[in-house]
Amino acid sequence: MNKRAKEALDILLEGNRNFVSGKNTAVHRTVDDLKSLQNGQSPIACVVTCSDSRVIPELVFDKGFGDIFVVRCAGVVIGENVLESVEYAVDHLKVPLVMVLSHDDCGVMKAAKALYPKEPDHLELLIRSVYEIIDSETECYNELARNYTLTKKRKLLKRSKILRQAHHEGKFEIVRAYLKFDTGEVVIVED
Repeated sequence: MNKRAKEALDILLEGNRNFVSGKNTAVHRTVDDLKSLQNGQSPIACVVTCSDSRVIPELVFDKGFGDIFVVRCAGVVIGENVLESVEYAVDHLKVPLVMVLSHDDCGVMKAAKALYPKEPDHLELLIRSVYEIIDSETECYNELARNYTLTKKRKLLKRSKILRQAHHEGKFEIVRAYLKFDTGEVVIVED
């Protein structure tokens, strides 16, 4: 992992330790802080995560306005808008780190597991994206969500020439992570 990406990851994980211990130290949370950023942003990382209302990266990582660029989509489905948002973060904002963050008790994982292998009659993109990794032996939704981050990491690189090139040149790194609701801890998922 390159130095800038490692520093960004260390900052996020330190912020998460603050969150878990209840000793939040985040600054940049007032209107004046927001005003100071009206001419631009320089986030330390891009976090691609679910739209679940319980997953709030700015709080979980003890960060404020302008600190992290967050891309949210139910089930972390890598559609065009998500892909282009990550490209923007890497290519224009120059973030050195992209984190794909899944979480406990994911509704999309539950829905996909319950429907599998039937054809979904709604939420088609969300459900089909999870079908790619469902194994009939996998019973734990949380394990499914952790495994799903690898698929998402690979898709980011496979579907985007911009991201592949920047990753090849060492301009950014992608990490997989998982938010545990019982502790608030974000755990890095190894490839």
